[in-house]
Amino acid sequence: MVAREDVLKALERIVDPASGRNVVESGMVEGLVVKGGNVGFALEVAPSRGRDAEPLRKRCEDAVAALPGVLSVTAVLTAHQGKAPDAPRAAPAPAPSGIAGVESIVAVASGKGGVGKSTVAVNLAIGLARLGLKVGLLDADIYGPSVPRLLAIREKPGQGADHKLIPIEKFGIKTMSIGFLVEEETPMIWRGPMVQSALTQMMNDVLWSPLDVLVVDMPPGTGDAQLTMAQRVPLKGAVIVSTPQDLALIDARKAIAMFEKTKVPILGIVENMSTYVCPNCGHESHIFGHGGARRTAKAMGAAFLGEIPLVGSIREMSDAGTPVTAVAPDSAEAKAYFTLAQEVARTLKAPLRAAPRIVLE
Repeated sequence: MVAREDVLKALERIVDPASGRNVVESGMVEGLVVKGGNVGFALEVAPSRGRDAEPLRKRCEDAVAALPGVLSVTAVLTAHQGKAPDAPRAAPAPAPSGIAGVESIVAVASGKGGVGKSTVAVNLAIGLARLGLKVGLLDADIYGPSVPRLLAIREKPGQGADHKLIPIEKFGIKTMSIGFLVEEETPMIWRGPMVQSALTQMMNDVLWSPLDVLVVDMPPGTGDAQLTMAQRVPLKGAVIVSTPQDLALIDARKAIAMFEKTKVPILGIVENMSTYVCPNCGHESHIFGHGGARRTAKAMGAAFLGEIPLVGSIREMSDAGTPVTAVAPDSAEAKAYFTLAQEVARTLKAPLRAAPRIVLE
């Protein structure tokens, strides 16, 4: 099994032509993560060098890939302004370019954490797949990836042509997450530019094709990762997830405003944890209020995509890595997710190839 020391020794043989020193000695290697045979790291360069440093990145990646026991290598270029205070101002972000073989990219976002966004994203992706679409799911939360747990994926992605990662397939969808490459308890202590580069590579250096829809589980908030996705990827739209209470809806409105400023269409708002249903008597209670997302959608001129109940079985299945849409597609709990999937597919005009397994009224 490859060790961290082996990776550093391999990188010490790569000399940066700009400084004449090897990339380890010059402090260019950041955020090195070694998990099994999977290696990830960032190569930090001055902003003025930009993509001119790509050949150096490739040499570093190839050097590590040649080590015995290495299964995959993810090396990203980052530019930290502190490294070069006199560097010229960065150029404007390039126009968004698509991912080869991917027809539509949809972001599932929220203004804050704790609203069940990742659970919605996973079940939306599986719901779209059960409608007959070719679907991928990208976990874009670098600091707190949830997809490995929600899908019970513990294996590592393999490497295909041109050193691109092969997404892991489960429940009929292709998936990729930084969580596949690091231990669950390992913190990702990366600066913003490193996160942006990692996201860019998880989109462009993964063998996604062919896909009708790539669902992106966004991190909560309106920071670097969200702006990277909105500015560098031609998103067909965003699904905003919120719980009914006012505190969550304040942040949901911020998320909507961010996407609107970056010219990303809002596909609609989902009210998660809308109604608590007692598993014993079936009584419904509005623990977090009710109807707030619907009212917000109406006030902001956005579509309302439905209510997802607060049901213990959804939480239990999610924690077990067996999403309700995958293991209990005919259940009442799955119905809201299939309704959401149909609304998203209809908006995208995606080519449905099958009927859902439950009757949607």
